[in-house]
Amino acid sequence: MDSLTQIVLGGAVGEAVLGKKIGNKAILWGAIGGTIPDLDTIPGQFMDIVSRLDIHRGFSHSIIFAILIAPILGYLVRKLYKKKEATNWEWTQLFFWSIFTHPLLDIFTTWGTQFFWPFEWRIAIQSIFVIDPVYTLPFLLCLLIVLFLNRKSNARRKINRIGLIISSAYLALSVIFKLYADSVFEGFLKKEEIVYSQFESRPTPLNTILWTANIEREKDFLISYYSFFDEDKNLLTKSFFKNHELLYPYRNDADIEKLIFLTKGYYILEAKEDAIWMHDLRFGLLDGFYEGKDEFVFTYIIEPKEDGLYIHQKENSFEGMQDVMGKLWDRIIGIKSF
Repeated sequence: MDSLTQIVLGGAVGEAVLGKKIGNKAILWGAIGGTIPDLDTIPGQFMDIVSRLDIHRGFSHSIIFAILIAPILGYLVRKLYKKKEATNWEWTQLFFWSIFTHPLLDIFTTWGTQFFWPFEWRIAIQSIFVIDPVYTLPFLLCLLIVLFLNRKSNARRKINRIGLIISSAYLALSVIFKLYADSVFEGFLKKEEIVYSQFESRPTPLNTILWTANIEREKDFLISYYSFFDEDKNLLTKSFFKNHELLYPYRNDADIEKLIFLTKGYYILEAKEDAIWMHDLRFGLLDGFYEGKDEFVFTYIIEPKEDGLYIHQKENSFEGMQDVMGKLWDRIIGIKSF
């Protein structure tokens, strides 16, 4: 999830663990703990794109990391304060839970996490977008109220608990929404007698009402959208040829294999400008809600050079995004016929 959401979650967890004893310091250190796993982006700035993708949400988002780092941080922070309001063990618990809940939340997103590092298994439920105001804003409001209440107040603990309950309930609801959207996609595929090998669904930006699916067939992928407000279940699909044969000459390259692994096979290729463009379908199109230019959110450019392959990420300008947001809203509220 986005940094603000992780700060709010970490702060609320810190308050739940130690707020009664140390007040707002628990929120502060919980918020810091909640951001620590995403510090893996710092060493990533000094790596090539494939290595950067590989370490993101890896070790720092694992159970092992939380177990190892929590007692160290707990010891150091306790040393920081002359007044020993909490024990080493209590500080350790605060950091463990604020760090541990970070990847736990990220599991619900599209990218997922390597929660059980060192095993190469990235768990991604894909039931919530990385930024979702319905999840974050009520949670944030509760935490802001808590900041102004006495640390021993029962109201403080209740309001913080309300924030945690609302956010957790929304996560659970997002999974239910996903299961329902999957049933609609599967019903459509069955009705249209579309033969496919696998498909995955995920919510579109900022909501859990409009869902999109990647449907893999032998030679192509279909991309489809469904809103809970759609009256017609005859979904439109758009086809994208795989062109996977373009990578056949490079399948012995470790970086190519790593990219394919990270996309979980959901990718298409284009031969373009003396290079191969690899589109990661898991994050979809920038403007796929209606007919528009087929620009993908994540595209990797693979350029054959004399000394090997040069791989870099295509930068998107995101110009005209206000128009895209308008189209997104129109598509969320549903259409009566296709």
